[in-house]
Amino acid sequence: MAPTAPATTITPTLRRRRGLTEEAALAAVDQACRRLRLPTIRGVLDEAIGVAKKEQLSYPGFLAELLLAEVDDRDRRSSVRRVKAAQFPRDKWLGDFDFDANPAIEAATIHQLAKGDWIRKGEPLCLIGDSGTGKSHLLIGLGTAAAEQGHRVRYTLATRLVNELVEAADEKILAKTIARYGRVDLLIIDELGYMELDRRGAELLFQVLTEREEKNSIAIASNQSFSGWTDTFTDPRLCAAIVDRLTYHGTIIETGTHSYRLANSRSELTA
Repeated sequence: MAPTAPATTITPTLRRRRGLTEEAALAAVDQACRRLRLPTIRGVLDEAIGVAKKEQLSYPGFLAELLLAEVDDRDRRSSVRRVKAAQFPRDKWLGDFDFDANPAIEAATIHQLAKGDWIRKGEPLCLIGDSGTGKSHLLIGLGTAAAEQGHRVRYTLATRLVNELVEAADEKILAKTIARYGRVDLLIIDELGYMELDRRGAELLFQVLTEREEKNSIAIASNQSFSGWTDTFTDPRLCAAIVDRLTYHGTIIETGTHSYRLANSRSELTA
């Protein structure tokens, strides 16, 4: 006959503090919030107690208010960290974009992209148009929206990325660098096509695109149409392969040739 298992003893988690003054209770809560890293609860406790008394909240209601405040603030701090980690060169938001100044760009299309479905599907995005037509603003705005939604985002210039890859190859850490760029949910490459890339640089960039293909999204901006990319990627076959990686199942937006940035600068000078 198998031995009988010993009876389970339950140790109470709650410790009743009889005779604890309000000041001592508040000090205990403050200390506990420090140890548990709950800065928001610690910061709003006095105000929350006042609201709870005024609105006669139940104990569960009071606790829910405190915990939800902590969760909301933690989400906000995480969002701020993700936006900072993206390394955007400046702050840009889609809400500040002047769609009336550039009718070539459909607001509905951009707002749909801002929902992030294409990022979850790992699809690419290409913005093609002349300088001053809003490409960088849209890239940063969409990237910021993605980071705020919880996606890992990284912004870089095409030349900076290629230079980093070349240095990584020379230092024998290329695989590690490519893997790092492969892990983010959205890689934004700005100013692609502004400068000619030698064959080695183009091949290294192609490796990054291949690492991310149909897994994680890439968004690029270029001032050249795809037919002119042979000026940037001098090897025709490599150029065709890169265009294929950046357009397959992707969204292509032509931002036009009219520089609203230049027009805005002229209007300010004449004002």
